[in-house]
Amino acid sequence: MLHERSYLLTAFLDLGLAEPITRALVEERYETPTPIQAQTIPHVLAGRDVVGIAQTGTGKTAAFALPILNHIANNRRRPERKTCRVLVLSPTRELSGQILDSFKTYGRHLKVSVCLAIGGVPMGRQIRALSNGCEVLVATPGRLLDLVNSRALTLDKVEILVLDEADRMLDMGFIHDIRRIVAMLPAQRQTLFFSATMARETEDLGRLMLNDPARVAVTPQASTAERVSQRVVHIDKSGKAELLANILKSEPIDRAIVFTRTKHGADRVVRQLGQQGLAAEAIHGNKSQGQRERALAAFRNGKIKTLIATDIAARGIDVDGITHVINFDLPNVPESYVHRIGRTARAGAEGTAISFCDREERAYLRDIEKLIRMTLPSTDGRTGQPIEAKAEQPARSNRPDGRPDNGKPKPRNRAGQRRRRRDQAAKAAGASGQPGHNNGHQHERKSTAKPFTNPQRQNGGTAEPGLSSVGFMRDGRSERRGKRQHAQAPR
Repeated sequence: MLHERSYLLTAFLDLGLAEPITRALVEERYETPTPIQAQTIPHVLAGRDVVGIAQTGTGKTAAFALPILNHIANNRRRPERKTCRVLVLSPTRELSGQILDSFKTYGRHLKVSVCLAIGGVPMGRQIRALSNGCEVLVATPGRLLDLVNSRALTLDKVEILVLDEADRMLDMGFIHDIRRIVAMLPAQRQTLFFSATMARETEDLGRLMLNDPARVAVTPQASTAERVSQRVVHIDKSGKAELLANILKSEPIDRAIVFTRTKHGADRVVRQLGQQGLAAEAIHGNKSQGQRERALAAFRNGKIKTLIATDIAARGIDVDGITHVINFDLPNVPESYVHRIGRTARAGAEGTAISFCDREERAYLRDIEKLIRMTLPSTDGRTGQPIEAKAEQPARSNRPDGRPDNGKPKPRNRAGQRRRRRDQAAKAAGASGQPGHNNGHQHERKSTAKPFTNPQRQNGGTAEPGLSSVGFMRDGRSERRGKRQHAQAPR
């Protein structure tokens, strides 16, 4: 059973956290907890399992990091070798690195041992870091299983499991890894789910891993940030690159993230912007960890103002001052749209989200509008004029009399058209009790042939039921053909 309860807290001091943690919060100038933090932290401090749903940029990381650090501070003991006390799983390397930084920031006065296990880097350093055990391990599922399979880590001492971006973690791409990991964990543990969106089927699956969880939803599911100005530009696929260059040159943009659907598409956009004299860097799965870190550092430091990314980075980029999010390609998963535009308008700021939509992506746009329960304002990319939302019109009939086609495709050849007309005429005649017509001109001929009634004449002169007349004649032809093949040639 899911419990919903509101906790009204005006300051972090009211949470009852340990003094080293509150000292770090004061140094970071944190005073008032966000709604997700105010409602979640008391549940976690009480040892409850939690399903937390909130928009990106609302402080979900601190909502689980602060009570976990408080648990460690009140129960200090040295972890065993090759074990961890807290396991935090996230879908991307960038998000894992940011979670690690949050634990280090909030627990700087606790001297908590924190380790990172992600792909794209050599595993030897991670194995050495885990050899003496750690209190908090932040990992991606793939690299975690690699460490377990190499016997560098055991999970039987985990006290708290956290799944950040739980909807993506429990999606079909990660479900098998998650099941394997959960099977290695002890039954007595605390489990926390956090995400910006949570589909009902995903939540049902997560409920099987939770024990009487408290559900905290501070915003409606799949809602977008109120401070994000959203609009759609309908443009042909070939004109997207030129439109993107014009927007980057004309609008007041401090930092912009441009999302593409594919990795090669991201690299292609970087080249196209370079031809227009605009500097940009790409970040996606084919880039090494070093390349991704350097691109993010240049973007964060302001050396480049445009970052081209795929959805792998939609949930792992936490950079202040992002004013624009541009969807060069609309996502084929509607929930990804919420995560993409959540990179802007963070911490109370305002932002702009612009989406390019070509003819093939209109179905994706309808799915997005259905998910966020609003119609996005649209403009024509060629004329710049607004496009009014039009009601869907019924499909045009291909029949000359205007009657519907009943969803059947129109045949392309004349023989198929004649056959279709005969079928329609026969169906109409059957419904009215009148004889059918052939192409509307001639009556169908009735067969006057009588069936065989003499058993001695059936089946080609035999009464054997298992042999048809056709089979009998075929066997006769085969026999005659064999005689001709074995006959002696004339001299």
